[in-house]
Amino acid sequence: MRNRSVRLSVGGVLVVAVAAIGVAVQSGARPAGAAAADPYAFKNVQIEGGGFVPGIIFNQGQANLVYARTDIGGAYRLDAATNRWVPLLDWVGQDNWGYNGVVSLATDAVDPNKVYAAVGMYTNSWDPNNGAMLRSSDKGATWQATPLPFKLGGNMPGRGMGERLAIDPNKNSILYFGAPSGNGLWRSTDSGVSWSKVTAFPNPGNYVQDPSDSNGYLTDNQGVVWVTFDKRTGSVGSATQTIYVGVADKQNTVYRSTDGGATWARLAGQPTGYIAHKGVLDTSGGFLYLATSDTGGPYDGGKGDVWKYATATGTWTQISPIPSSSSDDYFGYSGLTIDRQHPNTIMVATQVSWWPDAIFWRSTDGGATWTRIWDWTSYPSRSYWYKMDISRSPWLTFGTNPQPPEVTPKLGWMNESLEIDPFNADRFMYGTGATIYGSTDLTTWDAGGQITIKPMAPGLEETAVLDLISPPAGAPLVSALGDIGGFRHTSLDTVPPAMFTGPVFTSTTSLDYAELNPSVLVRAGNFTDSDRPNDSHAAFSTDGGTNWFQGGEPGGINEGGTIAAAADGSRFLWAPKNSPVVYSVGFGNSWTQSSGIPQNAIVESDRVDPSTFYGYSSGTFYVSHNGGASFAAAATGLPSTAKFKAVAGATGEIWLAGGDGGLLRSTNGGASFAKVATAQAASAVGFGKAAPGRANPAVFLVGQVDGVKGVFRSDDAGASWLRINDDQHQYGNIGDAITGDPRVFGRVYLGTNGRGIIYGDRTGPQPSSSASASPSVSPSRSASPSVSPSRSTSPSASSSPSRSASPSVSAGACGVAYSVAGQWGGAFQGAVKITNNSPAAVNGWTLTWTYPNGQTISQIWGGVALQSGANVTVTNADYTRTIGANGGTVEFGFIASWNNATNAKPAAFTLNGTACSVS
Repeated sequence: MRNRSVRLSVGGVLVVAVAAIGVAVQSGARPAGAAAADPYAFKNVQIEGGGFVPGIIFNQGQANLVYARTDIGGAYRLDAATNRWVPLLDWVGQDNWGYNGVVSLATDAVDPNKVYAAVGMYTNSWDPNNGAMLRSSDKGATWQATPLPFKLGGNMPGRGMGERLAIDPNKNSILYFGAPSGNGLWRSTDSGVSWSKVTAFPNPGNYVQDPSDSNGYLTDNQGVVWVTFDKRTGSVGSATQTIYVGVADKQNTVYRSTDGGATWARLAGQPTGYIAHKGVLDTSGGFLYLATSDTGGPYDGGKGDVWKYATATGTWTQISPIPSSSSDDYFGYSGLTIDRQHPNTIMVATQVSWWPDAIFWRSTDGGATWTRIWDWTSYPSRSYWYKMDISRSPWLTFGTNPQPPEVTPKLGWMNESLEIDPFNADRFMYGTGATIYGSTDLTTWDAGGQITIKPMAPGLEETAVLDLISPPAGAPLVSALGDIGGFRHTSLDTVPPAMFTGPVFTSTTSLDYAELNPSVLVRAGNFTDSDRPNDSHAAFSTDGGTNWFQGGEPGGINEGGTIAAAADGSRFLWAPKNSPVVYSVGFGNSWTQSSGIPQNAIVESDRVDPSTFYGYSSGTFYVSHNGGASFAAAATGLPSTAKFKAVAGATGEIWLAGGDGGLLRSTNGGASFAKVATAQAASAVGFGKAAPGRANPAVFLVGQVDGVKGVFRSDDAGASWLRINDDQHQYGNIGDAITGDPRVFGRVYLGTNGRGIIYGDRTGPQPSSSASASPSVSPSRSASPSVSPSRSTSPSASSSPSRSASPSVSAGACGVAYSVAGQWGGAFQGAVKITNNSPAAVNGWTLTWTYPNGQTISQIWGGVALQSGANVTVTNADYTRTIGANGGTVEFGFIASWNNATNAKPAAFTLNGTACSVS
């Protein structure tokens, strides 16, 4: 890429031979050469949509061949048989994660197997790599890449304009691409293998959203933004002669070549003052339509117009449904489409109309007259040419209950792409900031009826995942997401009914649950404070995330930061962004500032000891043993940035993912950390159910092992690793969130930045059981067992598997130690230790007792509980079945309710029908 030859061609094209030498990128798997692999099947946790879809592209030569591009989540192809979107760029890895930003996409009408994508996430320093041009000859199943000598910005301002990439409809080996950042117009004559700058093109664009932006995001010249060929000016096998190009320049927004790209000129008489977001050519009637706006979008735009250019006469006609001169025009125009079956039928959309909703217009006479999809009647009432059916994705209400004239769900926002199917006049689709919507009865509008608009995003998962938890009871997964808050996922394969409410967060930044009382959840997040000045940035749940409520918050908090629940749910620790760390006893009714820990620390709780919390900031680890009231610095010299997790069932065991600083582990509550030598880098770490026969949990890692980056699992506390993803399943920018499932061995939940939540299950044979835990398990592990998948939220006979009669225990040969680890309003945590003093092992057991004060068990680990009134029966879990001879022990723990007055211990216990001594 850097050693490129430069020469000047006769046609005025500076040939920069950016060839794909040795840069073939196949999406098929290749040998990893790293840790041994454990085969997995990966799927998306179903949400459907969740992000901005700036481009929907129909192939003009083959029916039902449709692509969608996203700004951070890659590209998709619609599978006509299942009507689901198929992801095409999951092979993109951590080193080239920017390829999941798709600036533009083109599908070949001459050879429909061919598809091209211009990729790159940011034009500023946020993306370390240059952009690339991808090409495929099998509809995106596999790809090859040509690196470009400049960056591309799939997630930059102006990303809804286009399409920047276009294929010559007469000679499909020729492609043009409009580049950002002043890089001009580029051309390929060999089907995308190499690209050259068109030096004869006179204008690289000049529109910059905000030249003073300090981080460089808004300072980019948005450049050359669309290319359109006039197919009538060429013949099959010969280059099209007339080409129109749109430029982000308010005074010179359209250029034309009439000699196959050799020379270019500003199109005479064109409108000024606005940027042409779209340029769509009706080759039947010979009209070029423009949709213009005063900004590049996609979030803003306050004025605009729609224009019609007669290519035969050079006449311009303003056909704006509401012209920019009108005070009723408070928006720019963008989404623009032609019904190819009826070319006089055109549609256009507001680029963005936040209030009261987006507006679409439809004309059946080439723009002479328009009808709009909704209209005012008597304010605040409106009439509608549509009805919404979001039963497929009911969360699209966004948890709102707006006052008229606003409604929920909305038609959408950021409507840069609106497309009528070229083979079916009744089908259209449009992209929004949250999903793809569309209709299959579009022409009903023309007959005066209401069309039905539905979500059309199955298979397209575009959420950015900020945190994930998998509690040992209740819903298997709870998610914290950017832009759409998050969900309680009772089923991984079903779209959830609603996002978090009470309050609604735009983005949930942090999630936690009480390890020993997992019905208690807490989340922190962001929203626009001016919209809801009385809402808190922290919310709580006592029913596993089904319902939420908010407490108060200290003054000055504007963003969620990180938050943690004590192991028993009795208190919470919160580190709001750019505000002091605070703690609350109870559910946030009042907060007290913690001492000894800096702002913006990452906070977590110990998973066993309710009084212990941890914090991390800039290479120093902090510990509190008094419920977050005060912290003391513990280990220092750690990586400068990191994420960490504490282990369930193991007081003081902490794993820290330190990026290039590697993976570190503490078994003494953060006093010191030892580097896990088998992992060279670590972006995120999480835990899941232990492998059969193991006491230590499975450890999941996004990182690098044996020189290969990927997703890994260790069943022996980091002594060895298995790679569980492959080169087909890399998902670009991952590492913000990963966790295992405490109830399903091997299951992993992986958060991506733009490809949603991925979950994976093992497909290989069950690993052989080990009689003992890995020798690398820390001896400092507490006696409390890890929470087991046998935890039951409601003791009932159906929760207990059938089992053979328990063997008898000789009289006086058993002992029981019953203890209360902690109690709080209405509940307490208990633990029971059974000792077998007989010379024979007990293989299967039942322990019974009677409560004196009406205590009732609600949750249990290490056993299965049945309770009838005061009488309690606990039978063993699979992994606590055997009690060794001559002093062997097993333990189980539980959460129970009490009357806040007396919590006396049971006086007597029987094991398999035999009375035991009590201590």
